[in-house]
Amino acid sequence: MRRFVALLGLPLLAVAACAPVDSAPSGDRDDHRWEAFHQRAVEVAEAWHPGPGWTSGYVPLQDPTVLVGDPDLTPDLEMALAAGWYRDQIEIPPARPAAGTIRFPDGTLTVPLVSAAEAYRQLDQGDPPPCEGRPKAPVPTVEPGPDGSVSASAAMACIPLTVTAVTLGTVSVRTSRGMAEVPAWLFTVAELTAPVARVAVAPQAVTAPPEPTAPARPGPDEVVAANQLRDVDGATVTYLIGVGACDTGITPLVQEHDDVVVIGGGVVRSTGVCTEQLKLEPVTVTLAAPLGTRAVLDVLTGRVLTVQPR
Repeated sequence: MRRFVALLGLPLLAVAACAPVDSAPSGDRDDHRWEAFHQRAVEVAEAWHPGPGWTSGYVPLQDPTVLVGDPDLTPDLEMALAAGWYRDQIEIPPARPAAGTIRFPDGTLTVPLVSAAEAYRQLDQGDPPPCEGRPKAPVPTVEPGPDGSVSASAAMACIPLTVTAVTLGTVSVRTSRGMAEVPAWLFTVAELTAPVARVAVAPQAVTAPPEPTAPARPGPDEVVAANQLRDVDGATVTYLIGVGACDTGITPLVQEHDDVVVIGGGVVRSTGVCTEQLKLEPVTVTLAAPLGTRAVLDVLTGRVLTVQPR
């Protein structure tokens, strides 16, 4: 039986905190205003029926490319990572390794792996386009300090990331069974202080999230969809919502259940003339309990949301 978490004293059994990030009504007026969100969230949660693979297989809930550690990235490096601009300076092994083991909090799973060469082909999305007026190589800069040491600038401008080594290791991945240690190829990149990991699990061993199930009718006009997760840290969830260019009163909305968390956003629509532009607005909510193995669903589509790179 699904169990609901009741917060804020809303009249619904299944309700959760509405934490405004912009000016928005509060108190009882807020409770009534977002009633349509909570009603739809209940329907989305009740329609959630994942298959057996959700608890027995490998269902990744984040991008297979993971930046290990927390390097100080420049905008140019972020762009190169997001675009998948790489060049290899080594011979990348083409042989597939033996099967590997995924370690979940509730057990292990043996899975076939891809080769380092296959992982690199998934990682590398081509060369950067020409960037007129910008450097085509790192620009040496003098680092401040008593010795006046010189190092290469982190701003790579319009050149790809240089792979200088690769090893088979593991990386922490958010899955339907919680955080798991997953076999991954770790690529050393000259321009980064931390390796770039590409999950090594073969495609045939990956279970896709269930297809979304949501009410057929359109969502409430002042309720907007959650687009993707940015970060999950215990009970703190940061995600993106899609809002109009002139929307105000942006409010993250969340409803907790024992097996799912339904999220979205609330806005005040503009009554004047406005451009038809969709903005992705980051918002953060704090749950009543750590997310754990609960699925995160979008309130409008019922889609399972995953953590995506910035």
